[in-house]
Amino acid sequence: MFHQPVMVNQKLKKRALHRARIIRGQLEGLIKAIDQELYCTQLLEQTRSIQRSLKSLDAFLIENHLRSHVKHQINGKEESKTISELIKLYVLSNK
Repeated sequence: MFHQPVMVNQKLKKRALHRARIIRGQLEGLIKAIDQELYCTQLLEQTRSIQRSLKSLDAFLIENHLRSHVKHQINGKEESKTISELIKLYVLSNK
């Protein structure tokens, strides 16, 4: 795992934190729904909603990575590593 100097777009950070907090609330709601033994399709609707929210969070994180790290690395000495990271992200997004 790489740990780069922080170059975070503050607007994207705010949006990502907001989305993560929504996901936390959704997960808490799902836990309660499971505990209350709600009907399976209702639980599945909640899990699908959480998955969509996670995909939205992924998009914010990828956008930040592209706008901050990749933008600076691709023209520097880290071009090879950056390309490998992008390939890894692409593979992960298609699983």
